[in-house]
Amino acid sequence: MGWFSDDIETFEHLFVHSLQDIYYAERQIEKSLPDMIAKASDAELKRGFQMHLKQTKAQIKRLEQAFKKLKRTPQGTRCPAIDGILEEAREIAGDVGDKIVLNAALIAAAQAVEHYEITRYGTLTSWAKLLGRADVAKLLYTNLKEEKATDKKLNGIAKRKINKKALARKPKKLTVEERFEEAMIGIPALG
Repeated sequence: MGWFSDDIETFEHLFVHSLQDIYYAERQIEKSLPDMIAKASDAELKRGFQMHLKQTKAQIKRLEQAFKKLKRTPQGTRCPAIDGILEEAREIAGDVGDKIVLNAALIAAAQAVEHYEITRYGTLTSWAKLLGRADVAKLLYTNLKEEKATDKKLNGIAKRKINKKALARKPKKLTVEERFEEAMIGIPALG
């Protein structure tokens, strides 16, 4: 069932499809967070990611409760949006060689994920209310509040110290061989 396919015929179908979408997204995030925890070198950031992993597990349980209340089997539907956000995060993290700068990249990637989740949970909460499912809306709203709080914490860590530390990093001196390689591919030498 895709967003613009004939499988979605009613508002309720759209709601369930979107619920399956965020369920898939949360499961993918749950798989990705341990890698982010391992890569974070700042203790506060590492603790923040560990806390968010615990929250993500609780959010998955709430989503499973929502499915149960709707008399549906919890299942995800592939979400190209979250797959793309997580893939971009992996690529950027793989490209950053400095562990201090990597912390800033990890926060940026995590905030992209948070913003996606915030939009989904905001929409789903509103739709659940429209469908007369205050019980489901309450579960979704709890997840929404947690996502907003996590985004705020990440933003605070970034502004208070991580981004400043990353800005202060200077590029390492290149060896003669590295300068030659960069010159061959058209990258101007930085030192």
